[in-house]
Amino acid sequence: MPAHAGLSSAEDDTVSAELVAAEGLPWPPGVSDFYLPEVAGPFVTKFTLMAWLAVGLLIIFFMVTYRNPKLVPTKGQWMAESIYGLVRDNIAKEQMGSAGVRFAPYFTVLFCYIALTNLFGIIPGLQISPNSHIAFPIVLAAITYVMYLYLGMRKHGVGGYLKQSLILPGIPWPMHILLIPIEFLQTFINRPVTLAVRLFANMFAGHLILLVFTIGGFVLLASDNIFIQATSVFSFIMAIVMAFFEVLIALLQAYVFVTLSANYMGSALASEH
Repeated sequence: MPAHAGLSSAEDDTVSAELVAAEGLPWPPGVSDFYLPEVAGPFVTKFTLMAWLAVGLLIIFFMVTYRNPKLVPTKGQWMAESIYGLVRDNIAKEQMGSAGVRFAPYFTVLFCYIALTNLFGIIPGLQISPNSHIAFPIVLAAITYVMYLYLGMRKHGVGGYLKQSLILPGIPWPMHILLIPIEFLQTFINRPVTLAVRLFANMFAGHLILLVFTIGGFVLLASDNIFIQATSVFSFIMAIVMAFFEVLIALLQAYVFVTLSANYMGSALASEH
């Protein structure tokens, strides 16, 4: 007979939760699961190590693939050239025109870094993306923010860039009282905030969903009811399915982040609003 037989449903759930906690399973998953313990002081965490790991892997990858470039490319060289060609032709040129070619190397590195750190969320042993912690998307968005402000002010001057960004041509002057604050929020506040939050929210939600299905499977297995234990199979299957879905989301979010960055930089270099 189960140790908690005869208890009400609510009491039974409470006891089951206590049993799961006793076995070291965090249930339910929450925001605390995204604040990982320190590795070596407050500035060195698992997130920090993964960020440096991504940088190291990308440096090694591009150095090895282009160490001895050939006219008939090797598989590694072909992969590196394909990634660069994708970013140059489908992002940089598409969003910035011919001016985007000189920014293609930066966009390529940015795309590869975000994609790789996003994919960390499904790699055994890592199993979480640094971008699911808001600090990392904020830094990436801040870099884009500074770059498009700098490019716009360098080309048009501070006053000219502000005029281009805030004043819509062909609008009756009384409307500017309403439109200038809106354009200011759109260009100088909403762009960097939404750029960071979009990446963070998708990675945060994806990791939380994986936690729910994975830990939920173990929670169901901890039940004394054999029928509930059997349903854990579906939870584990959903965890596997969501892991494959997370691969698509990881690559898509990297593409969206870089595309929007190129769009903002292109608008800063444009001659008209």
